[in-house]
Amino acid sequence: MTERKNGLSYADAGVDIDAGNALVERIKPAAKRTDRPGVMAGLGGFGALFDLKAAGYADPVLVAATDGVGTKLKIAIDTGHLSGVGIDLVAMCVNDLVCQGAEPLFFLDYFATGKLSVDHAATVVEGIAEGCTRAGCALIGGETAEMPGMYAPGEFDLAGFAVGAMERGAALPAGVADGDILLGLASDGVHSNGYSLVRRAVSDAGLAWDAPAPFADGALGAALLTPTRLYVRPALAAIRAGGVHALAHITGGGLSENLPRVLPEGLGAEIELGTWDLPRVFAWLADSAGVAEAEMLKTFNSGIGMVLAVAPDRADALAELLAQSGETVFAIGRVAPGQGVRYSGRLL
Repeated sequence: MTERKNGLSYADAGVDIDAGNALVERIKPAAKRTDRPGVMAGLGGFGALFDLKAAGYADPVLVAATDGVGTKLKIAIDTGHLSGVGIDLVAMCVNDLVCQGAEPLFFLDYFATGKLSVDHAATVVEGIAEGCTRAGCALIGGETAEMPGMYAPGEFDLAGFAVGAMERGAALPAGVADGDILLGLASDGVHSNGYSLVRRAVSDAGLAWDAPAPFADGALGAALLTPTRLYVRPALAAIRAGGVHALAHITGGGLSENLPRVLPEGLGAEIELGTWDLPRVFAWLADSAGVAEAEMLKTFNSGIGMVLAVAPDRADALAELLAQSGETVFAIGRVAPGQGVRYSGRLL
C-alpha cells in the first residue's frame, strides 16, 4: 500500500477559508446598517429571508435585476480606489428596478477573486452597503468566491442581484402617449458603461491614472471612478406623485438604445440636443479620441442618467419635485409618432 503524504490543506491549494470567515465578520456591521422593514435575519445563513408583508405590501409583484460594473473595475484595481465600485454595482441594478415602478427591497453581491484580500473585499462590500443605504434597500447576503488560477493577482470581478416589489397593477411603463414630456436627470459622469472605450482613449492619449484629469480637478483615475448616481428615491417620489408614464435608465446603448425600450409601438422620442449641461468628461472623450456624436449618444449616457416620460400637465410639478429631491432636471424632448430616437441640435 502506497504511503500517503500528509499536511496538504485547502489553504495550500490557494483557498483560505479563515480569510473568508474573517471577511463575513468584517462586513456584518456594514450590512446591519442597511436594515429596513422586511429583513428577517443577518448574514451567515444558507439563505436570506425577507417578509413582504412587513415591508408594507398587500398584493405584491416581485421584480428582479442583475448587473455588474464592467471594465470600470480595471481602473479601480489599477488605482487601488475600490470603494466606489460597490456603489456602482448597486446603482446599476436598482436604477433598473425603479424603471419598472418597483421599490428595491434587498440586494445580494457576488465577489470573485483568485486570492482573497480581506481588506480589499471589505472595502468593496462596504461600498455596496453604502449604495444600498442610499437606495433604501437591505444588503441581506452574498457570496465570496476564492478561485486560484482564475484571476490574475489582485484582480476580482463583481456581480449584483437586486429584488424589488410593487403592488399589482402598478408596473411601468404604462400610459405613454404622444406629447409626453421627457425629463432628463443629470448624470454624475460616465457612470458604469463605455469603459472599454474610455480606457482605450486614455491609453491612446498616453496618460497615466495618476496624471491630472484634463476635465476635472484631481487625478484622472479618481475622476473616472466617480460612482454611478442613484436615482431611486427621487424616482419613487415622482412615481407616487402621479403622472410618470415611463422611466429609462441610460446605460450601455445611451439615449439612442435605451429610450425606445420603454416606448410603445408607433411612438418614438424627439430629443433636442444642447438642452442640458454636458459634463466635461464627454467633451474630452469626443475631442481626444475623435468619437463621433452619434457614437457618443449610443455608447455613453452623455450627461443624462435617467429619463422620465411624464404627462404634459404634470411636467412642471414633477420637475420641481425632482429638483427638491436633489436632482438636476432638464426638459430634453417629447414623445412623438414614429420609432426610435430622433435628434435635433448638437451635443458638442
